[in-house]
Amino acid sequence: MTKTLARWTVEDYHRMVEAGILNGRQVELLNGEIVEMTPEGIPHAYYSDETADYLQKLLGDQAKIREAKPITLSDTSEPEPDITIAQPLGAVYLEHHPYPENIRWLIGFSQSNLTKDLEDKTKIYAAAGIQEYWVVNLRDKQLVVFRSPVNGEYQSREILTDGVVSPFAFPDVEIQVSRLFGQ
Repeated sequence: MTKTLARWTVEDYHRMVEAGILNGRQVELLNGEIVEMTPEGIPHAYYSDETADYLQKLLGDQAKIREAKPITLSDTSEPEPDITIAQPLGAVYLEHHPYPENIRWLIGFSQSNLTKDLEDKTKIYAAAGIQEYWVVNLRDKQLVVFRSPVNGEYQSREILTDGVVSPFAFPDVEIQVSRLFGQ
């Protein structure tokens, strides 16, 4: 007998949140499945917070830095990346979470859940047309930069351990890779 999983929509998910069904649970909606999020360890929390502050200083009013907030990518995916660099649309975000066209790039910090961040989420983000996704691999002190999605796959994957990197959305901004690891 074949099992069929019920796929949830963003609308279903929002109704569950509003009804309190998911209170006290750290979850996100990925491809129609409600997935438990790995709890943040101390290094994860520290580095993501420091990076958000660093990016805010570099980007100023050019972008809205959102930490661990939902983004709506499709009718079946509403993940919560560690950092979303989005258009600064103010009260528009009272009406909806950022959509793919509002997102400049995403950053995830990972130590124990690298497979989810380097494989599962790259597919979801590339399918949504997110132009750039960075994974800060805290275990190996590497920055993995995914760029240029085509047909649900990123065409470029670069691993950096030092130097500077400029995001596609802000080519004049130079980000010190070592700063992402607190160095």
